[in-house]
Amino acid sequence: MAKDETQYVTIDGHEYILSDLSENARNQLINLRVTDQEIQRLNQQLAIGQTARTAYANALKAELPEKKSH
Repeated sequence: MAKDETQYVTIDGHEYILSDLSENARNQLINLRVTDQEIQRLNQQLAIGQTARTAYANALKAELPEKKSH
């Protein structure tokens, strides 16, 4: 039995056959996928930046002189 080669995409809970979509719709789908990948990449960069900031803040605190209590 041959495997069904039809590709589907689900949008807002509705399933569509990819080949039934217009060329413009398929292009917009590609744009959405690329945009989602870029957002994921940027979120990873943000997490790296936040981790680095925390490390720098901790290193700064370690270098500060101790405050004397009165």
